[in-house]
Amino acid sequence: MPQVSQRGAAMPMSPYRKLTPYADAAKARGIHVYHLNIGQPDIETPAAVLAAVQQADIRVLEYSHGAGNLSYRQKLASYYQRNHIDVTPDDLIVTTGGSEAILFALLSCLNPGDEVIVPEPYYGAYTAFAIAAGVHLVPVLSHIETGFALPPIADLEARVTERTKAVLICNPNNPTGYVYTRAELEQLLAFCQRHQLFLLSDEAYREFCYDAPYVSALHLGPAAEAHVVLLDTISKRYSACGARIGALVTKNPQVHDAAFRFAQMRISPPGLAQLLGEAAAELPDSYFDHTKAEYQARRDRMVARLREMPGVQCPVPGGAFYVMPHLPIDDSERFARWLLEAFQHEGGTVMLSPATGFYATPGGGRQEVRLAYVLNLAAIDRAMDCLAEALRVYPGRQH
Repeated sequence: MPQVSQRGAAMPMSPYRKLTPYADAAKARGIHVYHLNIGQPDIETPAAVLAAVQQADIRVLEYSHGAGNLSYRQKLASYYQRNHIDVTPDDLIVTTGGSEAILFALLSCLNPGDEVIVPEPYYGAYTAFAIAAGVHLVPVLSHIETGFALPPIADLEARVTERTKAVLICNPNNPTGYVYTRAELEQLLAFCQRHQLFLLSDEAYREFCYDAPYVSALHLGPAAEAHVVLLDTISKRYSACGARIGALVTKNPQVHDAAFRFAQMRISPPGLAQLLGEAAAELPDSYFDHTKAEYQARRDRMVARLREMPGVQCPVPGGAFYVMPHLPIDDSERFARWLLEAFQHEGGTVMLSPATGFYATPGGGRQEVRLAYVLNLAAIDRAMDCLAEALRVYPGRQH
């Protein structure tokens, strides 16, 4: 029998979806599953954004420009400029979701066998993109005791080899919710300058910073322009995950040209989604006031409830809509399955993401989980009731 490729064999299951069969089975038994495992917001997509697609007068749905429609790139550039990110339409490549932006960045900036340093825990799909691009992730551990702040630069220095070509960050961070400070970003940029590295900055959660102003890697001035590749998506910003429209943004002309050639390989990004993106880019900045306040209220409620639970250690995430607590359990994978297979409280249970899927270091995340506060406050309270009871009766509880 022919064998699949080494890439295919090494490709991991999604850490947020791998337990879906167990959730489906729980639902078939009549149990309500509170989905805290994935960043799928329940906030409605703006009506004006959907109307742009519903009311489009299209006779032929044509290919767009390989970098995206100029009309969309112009509006997207205006959006970035309003956020004090000085770019032009020619600095943007519209991508099929943030996922394609990440893949194009790795393909454009690294050769097969090269290495990219990434603070750990990190967005689980980075592993899959690295496998697809034939590059290696080099994790540098951050710690719950510091709220998962940037590891000391000395720890990054210790990982540099002749194959190191980039640093990859997510800011605000998925899965931890940590928001990197300007000082931390300036340290990272100086590190990249010393070693002639790219700084790949995944900024999908830009609008959702609760305790301090947001700082982009492209806010660091002209010295950053040769190094920074900004990776973005409208998925979380406008509660439009299914649109699959993102962007790769860079002032480095060589990276832009390389990424554009990869973009030409897939011809063009989604046409209808670009209409949706144009309408989203025209929304007033005040659109985010309610959404941000809602997520902050959900964060505060979830963190407060978690901190009431005996044995739980929970930092306060500064952004995004995730929290990464340490639980008094033996193994997060085992606990997550047990919740779906053997537990229910008042007809409900919780689906969460074991943190092992966000670590490459062996043993990392065994007592941590990622929870997404994407449900309304009443649902969060019911989910936390379930989790509190589950921790009380779980056979593998650690004291």
